[in-house]
Amino acid sequence: MASRTASISMTEGPLGKSVLRFAIPVMLTGILQLLYNAADLIVVGQFAENGELALAAVGSSGPLINLIVNFFMGLALGTGVTLAIALGSGNRSVAERVTHTSMTMALILGVAVGAIGLIFSPTFLRWMDTPSDVLDGAIAYLRIYFIGVPAIMLYNYGATVVRTTGDTKTPLLILTASGLLNVLLNLVTVVFFGMAEEGVAIATVASNYASAIAVILYQMRSRGPTRLYLSRLRIDPGLFVRILRCGVPAGIQSSVFSFSNVLLQSAVNSLGSTIVAGCVASGNLDGFIYTAQNAFYHATLTFTGQNVGAKKYERIGLVMRWGFLYSMLTWFVTGGIMLLFGEKLIALYIPGKPEAIAPGMQKLIVLATTYFLCGLNEVVVGASRGMGASLSPMVASIVGICGVRSLWALVIFPLNPTVTLLYCAFPVSWGLTFLIQIPINRQAKRHLIKSGKTVLS
Repeated sequence: MASRTASISMTEGPLGKSVLRFAIPVMLTGILQLLYNAADLIVVGQFAENGELALAAVGSSGPLINLIVNFFMGLALGTGVTLAIALGSGNRSVAERVTHTSMTMALILGVAVGAIGLIFSPTFLRWMDTPSDVLDGAIAYLRIYFIGVPAIMLYNYGATVVRTTGDTKTPLLILTASGLLNVLLNLVTVVFFGMAEEGVAIATVASNYASAIAVILYQMRSRGPTRLYLSRLRIDPGLFVRILRCGVPAGIQSSVFSFSNVLLQSAVNSLGSTIVAGCVASGNLDGFIYTAQNAFYHATLTFTGQNVGAKKYERIGLVMRWGFLYSMLTWFVTGGIMLLFGEKLIALYIPGKPEAIAPGMQKLIVLATTYFLCGLNEVVVGASRGMGASLSPMVASIVGICGVRSLWALVIFPLNPTVTLLYCAFPVSWGLTFLIQIPINRQAKRHLIKSGKTVLS
C-alpha cells in the first residue's frame, strides 16, 4: 500500500505526473545549491582583490571537498532506500527507527569528517599540486568550510528523510531561505569587510547551520512515522547494518568517483591558475546540467524503493522509462542553454579575462554536448539501488567511470595536455558505464521477482 505520509502517491496511479512532481522540487533544490555556490564564486571573483586568484583558490578545493564528504553522504542513499521500502510496505516502526538512526549517524559522521578536514586540509591540497599562488587562500577556505560539515550532514540526511516521504517542497523552501542568507553574507564579508576566501567560507558555514536547524525543527513538528524526537536519537544496530549495506557501496563509489576527479583537477592545476579559474567557472555551470538530471536519479530510486516495499514490481520498469525520458529532455534544455550562453556566463565569474574564459568554454562544449550519457547512467543506477542492488552498481561505476578517468588523466592527457582532451574522459566513462549498468539492472529485477526479496548486495 502507499505510504500514508507521502504527499505524492508513488505506488498507485499514473507515474509520469507523479515522477515529475517529485523531481521538480528536487531539481530546483539542487539548482539553488549551485546558484549559491555560484554566488560564492562570482562575489569573490568580482569584488575581492586579486579576484582571479581568489576564485581559483575557492574552486580548486571543490574536488577535494567532494572526495572527503561524498563517502559519508553516500550513506544517505542507504537511508533513502531503507526508508522507502519501509514506507511502501506500511511498516511505521521501521520507518521511525530508520529516521532516528540516520540522524544520529549524520551527527557523529559530521563531527568526525569536519575534524579530519580541519586538521589535514594543507596536506591534502599539497598532494593535489595546488598552484603556490592560490595555496594559502585554498587552505583558509577549506579549513573554515569543514567547520560546517556537521551541518551539511544533518541537513542532507534530514532532507533525505523528508523527501522519501514524498515531501520534496520543504527542503526546497529551507534551502531557498538559507541560500539567500548565504548570498547576503557573501556580500557583507567580501564587499563591506574586504575579505576574500575566508569571507565566502564563513557565509557558507553560517547558511549550512541555518538549513540544518530548519530541517531538524521541521522534522520535530512533522507527523507520521518519520517525526523526529531528540530523546530517541540512537543507532538501531539492525537498521544500521541495513543502511550500511545499501549506503557503503554508494559512498565508496562517490568517494572513488571524486578521487578520479581529484586526479583530473590535479591535471588542470598543472596548467596554471588562469586555466584553473576558467575551468572552475565552467565546472560550476556544467554542474547545473548534472544537478537537473540528477533529480530523476533520486526520483527513480525513491519510487522504485516504495514500489518494491509494496511488491508492485510491474511498476519498476515504468519508473525507469519515465526517468530516461525526463532526463533526456532536461539535458536538451540545460545543455542547449549552456552552449548558447556559455561565454557570457563564464564571464560573470571572471570578467575581463578572455585567457581564462577560452579554456572554460572548451570544457563546457565537451560536457554540455554529452551529458545525456550521464543522465541515462544515473537513472539506471537509481532503479538498481531502489531494488536493493548497491554493490554491483558500485563496482561497475568504479571500473567504468573512475578507472577510465584515472587512466585518462595519467596516460592519455600527458600525450597532448589540453583542456579539451582532458575532459573527453567524461563522455567516454559515462558511455562505457551505462553499457555495464543495463545488464546489472536487469539481473536485479529478475532476482527480485523470483525471490520476492531485495538484493541488498
